[in-house]
Amino acid sequence: MAAKADRISAAVPAEDRAVLVASAWLHDVGYSPDLVDTGFHSLDGGRWLRRERFNERIAALVAHHSCAWLEAEERGLGEVLAAEFPREETAVTDGLCFSDMTTGPDGQDFEVLERLAEIRSRYGPEHLVTRFIGRAEPEMVAAVRRTQERLAGGVRQPM
Repeated sequence: MAAKADRISAAVPAEDRAVLVASAWLHDVGYSPDLVDTGFHSLDGGRWLRRERFNERIAALVAHHSCAWLEAEERGLGEVLAAEFPREETAVTDGLCFSDMTTGPDGQDFEVLERLAEIRSRYGPEHLVTRFIGRAEPEMVAAVRRTQERLAGGVRQPM
């Protein structure tokens, strides 16, 4: 995912490109068993990054990546996430979502709707993550499309 973020970094302002790539590298750090606090990887990762004194913006981007506020609501952690980390809505958040929602678990490229279907199939129809994906799909698709439009307006990078 980080390699893809680097490839599409032209979709964000030059001063934000390193933040995008760093956030992509770190977006799933909260899955590490040593970091589990709440069991919600986005929040746990953001908290760990903050404790380790990473850039606060990167910690917040990790905490909110790929519509995590909607998953936090499904987990009963929406207010906690909102209180601890500010959520931005920028080309960087779109680029981070694009990179996540067009890259499979083994680094393979996906179209966003294929990636969402892959996630649903992995978790099954009744899982909390599948419910979250159902709620988040319109915004995830919109973020991917906005990133594609930004890339089309500049130098197109291979996906």
